[in-house]
Amino acid sequence: MNIKDIARLAGVSVSTVSKVMNQKDSSISQETREKVLRIAKEYNYAPYSFLPATAKSFLIGVLLRSHKSLSKTLSGILAVACEHGYQLLLAESGGDPAEEQKALAGFGKNKADAVLWEMAAENSLDFAPELEKLKIPYLLFNSPTASSENIDYQAFGYQATQALIACHHRDIACLLLSGARTEDFFNGYKKCLFDRQIPLREDLVFNEQSLPLLLHKISSRAVTAVVSSHYAAAADLYARSLAQHYQIPWDFSLLSLRDDIRPEDSFPDISAFSISRYDYGRFLGQKLLHRLENLPLPMEHFQSEYALSSRTTIDVPHFMHSQKILAVGSTNLDIYLKVPQLPTSGKAILTTQSSLYAGGKATNEAIGAAKLGHRAAIISAVGSQSEADIIYDALQQHTVNTDGLKRSSQFSTGKAYIFVEPKGESTITILSGANDSLSPADLLQKEYLFENTAYCLVSTEIPMPAAETACRLMRKHGGKTILKPSSCNYLSPELLSSVDILVLNAKELSEICPGGRPIEEKAASLYRQGVAIVIVTLGAEGCYVLSEELNERFPAKSFPSIDNTGAGDAFISALASYLLYGFDLKKAVAIAGYAAGFCISREGVVPSLVDKNTLEAYIHQQEPNLLVRSSRPY
Repeated sequence: MNIKDIARLAGVSVSTVSKVMNQKDSSISQETREKVLRIAKEYNYAPYSFLPATAKSFLIGVLLRSHKSLSKTLSGILAVACEHGYQLLLAESGGDPAEEQKALAGFGKNKADAVLWEMAAENSLDFAPELEKLKIPYLLFNSPTASSENIDYQAFGYQATQALIACHHRDIACLLLSGARTEDFFNGYKKCLFDRQIPLREDLVFNEQSLPLLLHKISSRAVTAVVSSHYAAAADLYARSLAQHYQIPWDFSLLSLRDDIRPEDSFPDISAFSISRYDYGRFLGQKLLHRLENLPLPMEHFQSEYALSSRTTIDVPHFMHSQKILAVGSTNLDIYLKVPQLPTSGKAILTTQSSLYAGGKATNEAIGAAKLGHRAAIISAVGSQSEADIIYDALQQHTVNTDGLKRSSQFSTGKAYIFVEPKGESTITILSGANDSLSPADLLQKEYLFENTAYCLVSTEIPMPAAETACRLMRKHGGKTILKPSSCNYLSPELLSSVDILVLNAKELSEICPGGRPIEEKAASLYRQGVAIVIVTLGAEGCYVLSEELNERFPAKSFPSIDNTGAGDAFISALASYLLYGFDLKKAVAIAGYAAGFCISREGVVPSLVDKNTLEAYIHQQEPNLLVRSSRPY
């Protein structure tokens, strides 16, 4: 087969065939060019050796660091090459620049039409002038340079993290193995957290050496999901988890990337985003041929499909299998000032002792519920300054879901200045700060937090429209609302109609229902407006409860009074907790009285909130029958 035969078969002149084969065909139509090349490939025509070096050889050089990890990629390249009449010259550098240079020289000697090049090192492009001198085009791939065609591992990291966030995970650990994809995958993980306003926690980033620490985090419920850059690392974690009797995805969710070089039926079946290296190889071949023959290119850069292989090892967090308690209200930094007597008008008070704690009613109540064994969440607002980290740290220490904690750049975190005298009595001055920025729109944005919520604890130290929205959303989602009307002197009938339990102290009751009537009459007026249960806390005198079945005073429990600031918050969180445990109202109120007693016996609200084991051990000594559930819970 010679050039005249090719010309005859193609129906063109010999000079046209010569121009096409020597890549001097700018004046020739695309249709004619493709026809000549197709016939030349079919008949394995090669120009005589005396033709110029630009003559086509129909050879493509492929230079890999290692063929083992790229076998599927190579298969994709070979498939495209064969479809278009090309053969491959394969070389492997082993990551050695000297071997890389030899391979590139061999491609030149064999007059390769083009080269697909996986760089061996960061300075591998120093060898590029040799190919450019021979006018051999090349396409870089899987290499650490901006011009390289790479799989977008950052997008994979982002999509994998997003899949777990969509399942309501927030405490997502990132498990990394060293490799070419690791940095990009981690960047995708970080970007997804940032876009979803989830703080990046360095203590949730692990490698293969720190797997025991990751398992400890899982056992302590500090991690609800793990996203892994490599399937091998995920499989190792899976095996260790089974050995320690964890149930996946009940105890934690696990999601990884998975290369198509792994058998589809390999064990274990871990939920994964599959990376099609075969499709990647086909794209590389198509892009190179686009440069050689101007063939159509389906896409400018390789784009993967982000589809989960299965949902075998991913689910909602373990705590979403049970109902939670949601606290909506204020978040403050509590600044304690110990004084010999409470401030009065016209008199200065000196103090030499102060303390700082995370506080605010929503913070206190959410942590109180968490310490009593329930999963808890919070919707509130803090500033963007570093002092807000004190709030985050306290909530995360007690595993409270902070997804509803809004960070405001325009306000500082709220502050409560608490003056405490030796007998435990206190006065509080509140600088609302970011609490004033909480809006109905913020509540609606976080409406999913109301799902699977049994009790919503609402306080009115936030704007009233936000509090009203919280009550309506809780009613919409079928849970019950406990309202604490702090810092307000009016409750609208519309608000009261969406409240199930109203808890207020005597002073708050007098603000809302002024006049000299007895407490029982004032409580009855609120009850008649649609509130099913009205509870008036009376400090050292206990509390009064009015409901359909109860009209009763409960005595206070005997505890030393050091700081009574958070007694109401402790009472409310315990009341909701034990109603959720199935206790009737009478017993839940009595148990809440003990929780309030514990709270006043130490300084600071959060440190003095009692945990479930301590509370029940003490009650068992005092009133063991109180811990027996009734058959008619509220």
